[in-house]
Amino acid sequence: MKFMKLGSKPDSFQTDGNNVRYVASELATDITINVGDVKFYLHKFPLLSKSARLQKLVAAANEEIDDEVHIPDIPGGPAAFEICAKFCYGMTVTLNAYNVVAARCAAEYLEMQENVEKGNIIYKIEVFLNSSIFCSWKDSIIVLQTTKSLQPWCEELKVVNRCIDSIASKASMDTSKVEWSYTYNRKKLPSENKTDPQWNGVRKQQMVPKDWWVEDLCELEIDFYKRVIMSIKTKERVSGDVVGEALKAYALRRIPGFSRGVIQSCDVAKCRSLVESVIWLLPIEKGSISCSFLLKLLKAAVLLDSGETGRRELVKRIGRELDEASVTDLLIPAPAGEPMMYDVDVILSIVEEFVMQEQSPEIEPSPTEEMQEITNIGFISDTSKLTVAKLVDGYLAEIARDPNLPLSKFIDLAEMVSGFSRPAHDGLYRAIDMFLKEHSGISKSERKKICKLMDCKKLTADACMHAVQNERLPLRVVVQVLFFEQVRAATSPSGSSTPEIPGSLRALLPQENGGSHGSSRTTTTNTEEDWDAVPTTEELKALKGELASLRLGNGRSEKNEGDSRSIEKAAATKVKGLLMSKKLFSKIWSSKWSQDENSSSDTSESPGSVNPEETKSTPSRNRRYSVS
Repeated sequence: MKFMKLGSKPDSFQTDGNNVRYVASELATDITINVGDVKFYLHKFPLLSKSARLQKLVAAANEEIDDEVHIPDIPGGPAAFEICAKFCYGMTVTLNAYNVVAARCAAEYLEMQENVEKGNIIYKIEVFLNSSIFCSWKDSIIVLQTTKSLQPWCEELKVVNRCIDSIASKASMDTSKVEWSYTYNRKKLPSENKTDPQWNGVRKQQMVPKDWWVEDLCELEIDFYKRVIMSIKTKERVSGDVVGEALKAYALRRIPGFSRGVIQSCDVAKCRSLVESVIWLLPIEKGSISCSFLLKLLKAAVLLDSGETGRRELVKRIGRELDEASVTDLLIPAPAGEPMMYDVDVILSIVEEFVMQEQSPEIEPSPTEEMQEITNIGFISDTSKLTVAKLVDGYLAEIARDPNLPLSKFIDLAEMVSGFSRPAHDGLYRAIDMFLKEHSGISKSERKKICKLMDCKKLTADACMHAVQNERLPLRVVVQVLFFEQVRAATSPSGSSTPEIPGSLRALLPQENGGSHGSSRTTTTNTEEDWDAVPTTEELKALKGELASLRLGNGRSEKNEGDSRSIEKAAATKVKGLLMSKKLFSKIWSSKWSQDENSSSDTSESPGSVNPEETKSTPSRNRRYSVS
């Protein structure tokens, strides 16, 4: 730390109690100066020879026949006044970064300029500031901090501006010219995280990292910090990623709980102002701020109820870099008073921003500046789409645990990325299963609606095995999963891909009207409600066993099939046999039979509607009724 000594006489100021200061001298004191609640018993001559203001105050006191002078509003208080008084006596005074600004403001208040006496204290302090303090990195920061309690004097004397310019200039300097000490306990930037260069086994001088100044500036209050960062950005010599690192370090240091995504034990108004300032200072360059940090900022903005403008800006920026986010980052708690655990609406806005990138062309002025033309259509890579789709699947699985999550929000978010091709729908299936588990009371129509989000053809073998024994899925979905697994086994022995479903096999699938394309009376009489019913444990066990047998036996049997038609026929026969032989539809059949018994003769089947194979393999009505 830099310092300067003024005067040469020994310090003879004495204390009498807490509120009395006097000069030990053979001469009796002839003036009393009250500074706040402290009395100074001093001599007129040394003081008046250097202070124009004291000359005026003493003259005024003489007219009122009063030997006391009152200066309650002097900046810096009794301590700063004592420095100036000692200077007047020629006593030794030590100035440093902690007291120089207070002394400068007090001297200005006392009007201790050169026109009063040559070599006065103001001149000496200015020399010290310009030649030492503003040339020192850490002293400049300390001085800037001390100016907070000395407003508006420091602003009027340009001390604050000079400190800020000094700090910003040093932070913007080429790192090869940094020769002063600084605080650095952080990891280096990725671009700098390399092995230190060596030559003949001798380690060279360690390079100064680009963000060497970041930690020291974290000591500043937000008002000063904001002005320093703005000055650094104005000089345009520091890259956006370094500024981004500085803002991240400041937020982590200044906002309690920021790293954990919570706000705790802080002045809400102060923290809100800090978050809004950091958002305002974010560099505009894409990629200069990590998506994780942006999401933490958004989380803090939501928790602190920050301004809508700042939150919208964060949503836009996060949307452009959503493929870099993680599920944990997206779990933003809902504002106080909301029934849901997480703020799903803000994530919907972020995903929408990501999706809209392809729909938002970049527009530039034409050469004639009379019209605008589209020069580049927005583009999202397939890799980014796949990453975001998986990210949304993972997020849905997390928020599905919230019992207060509306089905509409779950579906809206899932449908936003439904157009992004995914090789497997296991993640989406997991999210749907979790929602059904936590929301067991939803209606059959709602259960059907959420299950429509996934494509059963894109479930892996493990997911299919889980789905077939899942008691929460509608019967329709369980049968579809079993059917597609059988088709996969029939048409691809390795089970590595899912082919296009042939027409005759597709006829066995449950359709939107609740029945099948097949001509079987049994399947055509199943109602929509029957298909959407949840299967029993016994039915699922039967399906699970059948699925296992299909997997084991089909690989051997289908190798000997001559062509695709024989494969199709084999698959159709097995699935049809499964549907007819198991008790899977016993409940449906019995309820339907009960209705048929009470109906008139118009329920008799037409000959053309009966499939001979079905007639042969299907038990009689009475037998079906008794089994159920």
